[in-house]
Amino acid sequence: MIDRLALLARRGLFLFDAETAHGLSIKALKSGLMPACSLKPDARLSQTVAGLVFPNPLGMAAGYDKNAEVPDALLSLGFGFAEVGTLTPKPQAGNPKPRIFRLENDMAVINRLGFNNGGHDAAFERLSARAGKPGLVGVNIGANKDSEDRIADYVLGIRRFYPLASYFTANISSPNTPGLRDLQAKDSLSALLAAVLAARAQEEGRTGRRVPVFLKIAPDLTEEGMDDIAEVVLAHDLDGLIVSNTTLSRDGLSDPKLAKEAGGLSGKPLFDKSTAVLARMRKRVGPDLPIIGVGGVSSAETALEKISAGADLVQLYSCMVYQGPGMPAELLRGLSRLLDREQVANIRELRDSRLNHWLAAKV
Repeated sequence: MIDRLALLARRGLFLFDAETAHGLSIKALKSGLMPACSLKPDARLSQTVAGLVFPNPLGMAAGYDKNAEVPDALLSLGFGFAEVGTLTPKPQAGNPKPRIFRLENDMAVINRLGFNNGGHDAAFERLSARAGKPGLVGVNIGANKDSEDRIADYVLGIRRFYPLASYFTANISSPNTPGLRDLQAKDSLSALLAAVLAARAQEEGRTGRRVPVFLKIAPDLTEEGMDDIAEVVLAHDLDGLIVSNTTLSRDGLSDPKLAKEAGGLSGKPLFDKSTAVLARMRKRVGPDLPIIGVGGVSSAETALEKISAGADLVQLYSCMVYQGPGMPAELLRGLSRLLDREQVANIRELRDSRLNHWLAAKV
């Protein structure tokens, strides 16, 4: 359960608008005053995915630490890995404010931030300062809104952060940069992956180190769209998928006024849709390609459900807005209890155990 201190902190943050509160939470993590997770690591939660050893399957999704300010503070909360960004080559302000909206009754968030970040240079300086520290930190890369060559922007991200990233995520699925999701189309995606993976191969040859590359896709895909993505992904040397980004759907929301706000919806209402898409992509790409499941993870049970639907790892962000910084530790405790119940030696054994259930889900 969320402790009383966390509840008081949340109430204090909720006195501010959502974006101001987000900034204050970053400052709190930077201050070093947030209590670190004191849980003893559970070896049953550790696994190797895409050549990386993850101490547990729980990650902080991109979008929280947009400028790579607090990756180590996030890891100290209990996350097995943290993903920074989305980072674009040039700084950009993003879309006009207000652009983040809390839907408290639904434990959800709508945002139309638009890749607001300080650009490659600022993030490179911060990540360079932590070079050599333990912990897995992924770098989520994207394209500037006004870029004349968006594929070139992704290549720049690979080259710039190659010495510093534990893995990369090519984010082509945000709904808040006009035209970005067009990169999910078959020919465009093939061109993007060819360029990004060629840059990775060159950097690998230069450094002798292979950095995994994941592709983050949207939950609002047609069956044909999923077919196309799977075909292109399997034709390239990609290391995995992240399923999924925010949705444009507003199904099931309780506040009709807030539901009209433009942007991507994340949080609890996204769980079923994103998990069904995860299962459908697992079916298409087969058992070997790693998948990180994202969308609506709010408890140990929902985290394990993502894994049972086909995910190797999971990420969260929006639900932590409501549950506070103690959420990662609470989820890890819960996962350990669930493994006790299931009597398995490693959480990997439960992957795909409910794949057919989610393949049949009507969402």
